[in-house]
Amino acid sequence: MDFGEILDGSLMIYRRHFGLFLKLAVTALSVPLVLFVYFLLRALTELQQNPVRALLYLLPIGLVYYVASLVLTTGTIRIISDSYLGREPRLRDALSLGWSKIWPLTAVGFGKAIVIMLIVLGCGVVVGIGAAVLKGAGVLLTIAMVVAGIWFALFVACGYGVTTPVVVLEELRSSFDAFGRSWELTRSFKLKVAGLFFVAVLLTNFIPSFVFRGLGALFLQSVPPLGIALTAVGYVAPLALAPVLAAVITLMYYDLRVRREAFDLQVLGQRLGII
Repeated sequence: MDFGEILDGSLMIYRRHFGLFLKLAVTALSVPLVLFVYFLLRALTELQQNPVRALLYLLPIGLVYYVASLVLTTGTIRIISDSYLGREPRLRDALSLGWSKIWPLTAVGFGKAIVIMLIVLGCGVVVGIGAAVLKGAGVLLTIAMVVAGIWFALFVACGYGVTTPVVVLEELRSSFDAFGRSWELTRSFKLKVAGLFFVAVLLTNFIPSFVFRGLGALFLQSVPPLGIALTAVGYVAPLALAPVLAAVITLMYYDLRVRREAFDLQVLGQRLGII
């Protein structure tokens, strides 16, 4: 599948099983999202007085939201797999698979975050040393090092972009083998992974959120009920569209496996216990 086909396929699957995806998203993300918004507003009030305390408010809720998003992605994989194999997807099966994979997925997610954080810190140290040594004469070189560091962090993140479906769908000796496996699958396709993720996040999160919240702010003074309703939609829309991003990641994984290994969906069904 090319770039557009993956996006179109994800939206088509989302439309076909909209009700089921909406139930999955609400079940997995509604409570973490409400907690995140509540503690975010609370943290913003204390940001100037006590930034460390504000961060401590958000960190555990952010972790809970991340774990819930893993359940959503895993459940989406199950729904798509059932759909491809001609079975009727069920919410119970999607949630069951999500919870059964939660610990290895969380471990891999934390491992990925640590790797990216170490890269960012390492690049920051190099840039700091370079700026101190070169001083004013090396401004352009310092900027170049910053750009190179950002590029390298994104490059590694794209290489580990399909670790979640790898953990869910493949038999691994250790869940951390997903790093090497994802890197191999995305070899020569990291730019495609970056582009798909960027476009999917824009379509499912930033654009609907900013559009509806912007309209809400516009109408808040003249028509308060409409402004409040549009603002609420701006927060709810990313929740409802979250399965689209998970579907993009899943179809991208299938595409990479088909390209490299002529992946057989019947084998997928056997591993998931579907057939």
